[in-house]
Amino acid sequence: MSKITFLGAGSTVFAKNVLGDCMLTPALQEFELALFDIDEQRLKDSEQMLLNLAQSTGSTCRIKAYKDRKEALQGAKYVVNAIQVGGYDPCTITDFEIPKKYGLRQTIADTIGIGGIFRNLRTIPVMLDFARDIQEVCPDALFLNYTNPMAVLTNVMNTHGGVRTVGLCHSVQVCLPHMFRDLGIDPEGVKSKIAGINHMAWLLEATRDGEDLYPEIKRRAAEKQKEKHHDMVRYELMLKFGYYVTESSEHNAEYHPYFIKRNYPELVERFNIPLDEYPRRCVEQIERWKKMRGELVENVNLQHERSHEYASYIFEAIETDVPFKIGGNVMNTGLITNLPREACVEVPCLVDRSGVQPTYIGDLPPQLAALNRTNINTQLLTIEAAMTGKKEHIYHAALLDPHTSAELSMDDIIAMCDDLIEAHGDWLPNYR
Repeated sequence: MSKITFLGAGSTVFAKNVLGDCMLTPALQEFELALFDIDEQRLKDSEQMLLNLAQSTGSTCRIKAYKDRKEALQGAKYVVNAIQVGGYDPCTITDFEIPKKYGLRQTIADTIGIGGIFRNLRTIPVMLDFARDIQEVCPDALFLNYTNPMAVLTNVMNTHGGVRTVGLCHSVQVCLPHMFRDLGIDPEGVKSKIAGINHMAWLLEATRDGEDLYPEIKRRAAEKQKEKHHDMVRYELMLKFGYYVTESSEHNAEYHPYFIKRNYPELVERFNIPLDEYPRRCVEQIERWKKMRGELVENVNLQHERSHEYASYIFEAIETDVPFKIGGNVMNTGLITNLPREACVEVPCLVDRSGVQPTYIGDLPPQLAALNRTNINTQLLTIEAAMTGKKEHIYHAALLDPHTSAELSMDDIIAMCDDLIEAHGDWLPNYR
């Protein structure tokens, strides 16, 4: 029996989407869906939810929860990763509250920025533990990474973990449909191309019957900017740099040095930027789970429709050899020629029996490559810190971060890093 292993299966709603999709995919019937999580109660909840779903959908997938990670991985053909190391309390709270003491404000803090750096530093050792297990018990498995910070973790698994890894993010699928809906443009028949880095990939082309839609997109976006709305940062970036970016405005507000500034507090108001957004979402999700648990875990008539998550479509394409196109995070083996080869990039990929095959992009427009490189600098120095154990590289990563370096002095950045290292305690390895 072939096996799909889900690490972080206590993410019950996400497990429902990814593994529920697998249950509805004919080519994946008879697969074992192996569940692992360090939270035993959440693991039991997900197991019961999936058993209910298997019964209501008539799926012949076998559901099995494991207390031992290596057993869960044993012989797996596919591995899905959706872990969060340190959770909301204490680690996300730490990522927000200590920088706030230095006057550094964030919105999401899960990609780059000071929050993204420390999320990486506490997650990379766990990911490398996964890699060692995979090398031992399922060395040919395809690893699908859904955990943020996407670019760094996918890079580490490929280059230091020796595991065939593709990173998957929702922002590519929803970028064009959401923007077109917002601007009142019909997405039917639109041909598009998206490439860059995770959370900062660019809608390079949007055409219909050979007509470039960007002039009309920009005209409508400029009109929309006259009133407050949820996507003001992305529209501003598009109007200034020429292209729309995949990830949301609240994310992009902290990837650039232009929007969250102590000396210009009116910018936060002007661009409708939700500071401390992620902690708010975490609290809401914790409260919502208390209500949702009954609907998911105790509902024997649980229903599911196949979601837009890429995982089941990737598995299906490999199993059936019917090609499917995704936006995937992969190593830059010359795919984007004006970004560093050691970076992880997000590009269109074709999937079939041969696996995930990235497509060649060439040069990005120079201003877009320049914006990407500012984020790649911090990503690569974060990896250097994690792999060498040298504290100085944590400082380098933070000193090179666009938002952090625009707001704080070098001395304050280093002091803030030291405070974060101390506050994280055992969540981090020892840095020398």
